[in-house]
Amino acid sequence: MRRPLLSLFLMVVAAATAATAWAAPAARPPVVVELYTAQGCSSCRKANDHLAVLAQKPGVLALIFAVDYWDYLGWPDTFAQPAFADRQKAYSRRLDVREVYTPQVIIDGRSQTGGVKAEKIDALVAEAGRNPANPPDMLFMRNGRVAVGSGLVPRSGAEVWMIRYDPRELTVTPKRGDNRGEPVVHRNVVRQLARLGAWSGNPTLYRTPKPAEDGLKTVILVQGARGGKIIGVLVED
Repeated sequence: MRRPLLSLFLMVVAAATAATAWAAPAARPPVVVELYTAQGCSSCRKANDHLAVLAQKPGVLALIFAVDYWDYLGWPDTFAQPAFADRQKAYSRRLDVREVYTPQVIIDGRSQTGGVKAEKIDALVAEAGRNPANPPDMLFMRNGRVAVGSGLVPRSGAEVWMIRYDPRELTVTPKRGDNRGEPVVHRNVVRQLARLGAWSGNPTLYRTPKPAEDGLKTVILVQGARGGKIIGVLVED
């Protein structure tokens, strides 16, 4: 009988070459830019606008995560989920930021800055694009599965995350709060976030949950555990 690890490896390799595979990763993963924002945050509108510009650049995956901790000020964010604020808190602990705030930008899980500092954001994105990358092979498969190949794992361990976002431009006009009556534009707003499991550096198959709604694009991230650096990125075509 084959050992379980060898069997899993052969299964992943076979799946990667089978006709059921329908998407493949780029040679170098895009730089992941995460904006933590809120519709009730007056300075977030400017940050949202700059993220929309970044979203059009090749080699960049720009995503909006709406947080709910400003809802008590009078306007409940229509896109916020508690899981998004939890993700931001994990980054804050990892990057030694005293407390969460908006707008905040996280670049590749490695650095952070205020979302209104457009020049600094652009510099950090450019720097991240020059960093050496050695991502694991990753592959979307039918039946809601994802294959992640072998690679190096940070000392803290690694995790695989699924993100689904709406690629359309969405506009919300708050009726209360600091942005009352002012349209707040969103692009690539995250609608679904799920941890698929741990990654040990060995070839592994993961199953993704069903989409929460139609029209969403799927991203798979391999990153250090508990808000660590992003190691691999797979984006649905």
